[in-house]
Amino acid sequence: MKCFSKYPFLSVITVFVATLLTIPAWAGMPQRQAKPVVSILGDSYSTFQGYIPEDNLSWYSTSPDRSRTDVDDVTQTWWWQLISEGGYILGKNDSYSGATVCYTGYRGEDYSDRSFITRLPRLGSPDILLIFGATNDSWARVPMGEFVYKNLTRGHYYEFRPALGKLLDSAKKMYPGTDVYFILNDGLSEAVTDAVMKECKHFDIPVIVLSNVDKKAGHPTRRGMIQIKEQVLNALQAKSM
Repeated sequence: MKCFSKYPFLSVITVFVATLLTIPAWAGMPQRQAKPVVSILGDSYSTFQGYIPEDNLSWYSTSPDRSRTDVDDVTQTWWWQLISEGGYILGKNDSYSGATVCYTGYRGEDYSDRSFITRLPRLGSPDILLIFGATNDSWARVPMGEFVYKNLTRGHYYEFRPALGKLLDSAKKMYPGTDVYFILNDGLSEAVTDAVMKECKHFDIPVIVLSNVDKKAGHPTRRGMIQIKEQVLNALQAKSM
């Protein structure tokens, strides 16, 4: 024998209330989009002691050699200003003073332990990856090599052109969905500048070409840091429009 409730409307109300209780409190509310995460792979220009991996050499610190720089606070660095003013979140900053893209360093020494290729996997999961390098390759006058893309050996990584190609190719494969940019310093050798432009075009990576950066001892001053920030931020914002 079937049993029917004397108050059917109570059953309806009970089901309605139970349904409401299962809906998350945030449902229907406008969702706030997360800020883009920016990671940096760089050299001395992007360092600051205490804000890069502990074993990485740094050019900038809170107690600098005043004959070399007037930058003495992390908030004066180009990347800190970029993150703050651009509305980003800093992911990883793996910058190493004196580091080269290739495995060859100053005086022909082996820099494979600090090369951009070696440090590339350490950058987390960024939405934007800024590679700011090639300055030391130019200054150290490393071997240029040829534009080689297949059958690379370790020996190729001691030469700038094939090493840069390896770096850019690995960056795109290692960080799918990430917007990768290469920041190119001004005042570098013609050969290095030309190689960066050609390799980035080959791998379809935008190049942010810096100009008229104020420097002391070859490194950005406080004013130079602002100039770098402005030029990089303008390029990023133009791409997002």
